Formats: sequence, C-alpha cells, structure tokens
Amino acid sequence: MKAGTDSRTKTWVAIGLGVIALLLVVRAYFSNASQAAPATTTARSTAKANPKAISSLDPTLRTDLLRASEQTKYEGKGRNIFLAEAEPLPEVKQPVMQEPPKPVDQGPPPPPPINMKFIGFASKPGEQKKIFLMQNEDVFVATEGEIVNRRYKVVKINPNSVEIEDVLNNNHQSIPLSQS
Repeated sequence: MKAGTDSRTKTWVAIGLGVIALLLVVRAYFSNASQAAPATTTARSTAKANPKAISSLDPTLRTDLLRASEQTKYEGKGRNIFLAEAEPLPEVKQPVMQEPPKPVDQGPPPPPPINMKFIGFASKPGEQKKIFLMQNEDVFVATEGEIVNRRYKVVKINPNSVEIEDVLNNNHQSIPLSQS
C-alpha cells in the first residue's frame, strides 16, 4: 500500500514545511502572551498616577450609598406590575365625523364605443350595396342586415355614413366615411 508519495524528496520537503509551520504557530502563540503582560503593567502605572481611578475600583462596601437608596420612595401611578390585566386607557373624545356625501346614482355606465371604421363601399347594378369596415387590421365586407365579427349588425347604409348596432350592448352608432 502506498502512502501517497512517489519520491523521497517530496516526503522530506513536506515534513520540513510541516515543522516550519509548527514553529511559526508556536512563536505566534508565545509572542501574543508576552505582549499582553506589558499592557497590564501600563494600566497599573496609570492607576497610580490617577487616584480617582483607584477609588472607583475600590471593592469595599459603601454603606452611605446603600442608605440613600433605601430611603428612596417609589411613587408610581398605583399600578401593580405583578398583575397580568391591562391598565384602563384614559377616555379620549373622538371628533364628530360628518358623513361623506352619498354618491349620486348616475345610472349604468355607457356602452363602449364601436371601434370600426367605414372605409368605403361598392355596388354593382342590381345588387345590394356592399360596405367595407375595418377593425384594427381586419377588413370586413357586409351588406345591410348582416352581422360583422359576430357582434356588429349593419342597420343602414347611407352615402357618407353607416348605422351600426352592437348586438351585445344594444348600442347604435353612426360611423362616418373615413377619408384615410
């Protein structure tokens, strides 16, 4: 079974690098410990220079401060903080709201406009007059009484306009002859 190394030089180089890494870790650990010690001595020398710092770190019990705190009276609102019920809220007068004006009934909304264009007509002798209607890009050919696009009925053809009925909304509209 192989240990994963093919040559002895690679093995020795790996061992050498491992030893160097171990030495660097030990050196870093001990150098940090030696740097922390002088910081404590500088704090002690500062405390010697400042006597107020020493008195604030004094561990003796100050009975004068205890007596002053014992004589303090609690003056709350009489609420028991150990009860789970909520304190009643103070009464607040609500401003009197005026009713908004009632909307005026305007009836049903108007039906949508018929979006067709009357673009022309044609007729042969002895036949009914045919018209050309355009809706978006679609062109329809119809005569009087026919239903176009399963929704619009051609009611009457005039020389300059056409009467169209929207059979879904019962809406009549006169569409003029377009010049474009």
